[in-house]
Amino acid sequence: MVTRGSQCSGNFVFTDARDRVYVGYAAHCAGLGEATDTNGCRARSVPLGTRVRFAAHMTLVSPGTTHGYGRLAYSSWRNMRQRRLTGGARCTYNDFALVRVEAHYVRHVNPSLPWWGGPTGLGPGRLGQGDRVVGHGSSGLRAGLSPLGPKTGTSLGQSGGGWTHDVYTATPGVPGDSGSGYLDGQGRALGVLSTVEVAPLPGSNGIGDLRRELRYAQHWSGIRGLRLVLGTRPFSPVPTATPASAIR
Repeated sequence: MVTRGSQCSGNFVFTDARDRVYVGYAAHCAGLGEATDTNGCRARSVPLGTRVRFAAHMTLVSPGTTHGYGRLAYSSWRNMRQRRLTGGARCTYNDFALVRVEAHYVRHVNPSLPWWGGPTGLGPGRLGQGDRVVGHGSSGLRAGLSPLGPKTGTSLGQSGGGWTHDVYTATPGVPGDSGSGYLDGQGRALGVLSTVEVAPLPGSNGIGDLRRELRYAQHWSGIRGLRLVLGTRPFSPVPTATPASAIR
């Protein structure tokens, strides 16, 4: 997903009471500040309605193949800044945005998570240390090498009052993977890749808790009936081929 030249990865598919279709990614992907900005209550973002390009096979030297377009419909960062919230875990870890897919491209959307299938439902909002997690990434830094896309690893615990999960995966998430979706060991939608960390373990990642982020969006986005769409492919504990043409 490309927003004004900035590349991130999509996570899950959502819909609303009017059957419109959205793809989620990280709110910082639509930010106007530096890559080091982590306080969503202070950082500025692009306007709602900004056009976002869905692309595949991007690299540092190629824009990849365009599969469709959408427009920014919600950003937790924009909302928290407009509400003048200050401080706390929510400002740091509520990093979630929605892009509404333009009607012409909705038929290309596949709600199944690449490589793994699912989600089978919304995660419970908690994980034990050592519990399994799986995810994916589509960073252009990987030069289009799709075998590096699927990720599997373990939870290192939660922090921020439950707003974020620390996970360690092989391979770790890198810039461009931001926004990608992670599942728990039962295939439930766990969270959204937000940060690359040096603690508690170098190369670990911070995953925003989707249950909390979605609950906030349902209350403040103005999108009536917002809900997660379940995958059409069953969850597999072993990565399998992913549809090359799916908008994500």
